[in-house]
Amino acid sequence: MVFYALGSKFIQEKKDRENTSPKAQEVIYYSLAIGHHLGVIDCLKPQITCKVAEYDAWIAQLPIDGEARRKLEGVKRFGEINIDGTHTHLLAVALHHSLPQMTEQQQQWSRELIALLQRMENEPAIYLLVRRHDDW
Repeated sequence: MVFYALGSKFIQEKKDRENTSPKAQEVIYYSLAIGHHLGVIDCLKPQITCKVAEYDAWIAQLPIDGEARRKLEGVKRFGEINIDGTHTHLLAVALHHSLPQMTEQQQQWSRELIALLQRMENEPAIYLLVRRHDDW
């Protein structure tokens, strides 16, 4: 599992297209076509990485019927999830309250995620994408 955070946005200007190879231009065009912003590519940077089994054990520490756990389990069903400003408080509170029962590694991931969630509170344009990588 990888938690990616929005690091920057890329807007391709006409002058940039003229200096871009046709192969690279094809990749950019495809990225824009499947993206959710018109004319903008979001540049995501990996922030937290763990194996699928480790992720499962980590989120198993959250309340079983809680919304935070349900949200984070979504990546197992859908392959990826988005975390935006509407999820920050919910996730941060659940992670914080579950810290005492977590392993040291799980606590570290939780603190890193809480810090990312706090960044999102301060900068609403930031969001997280969590993606499952089955080959890990």
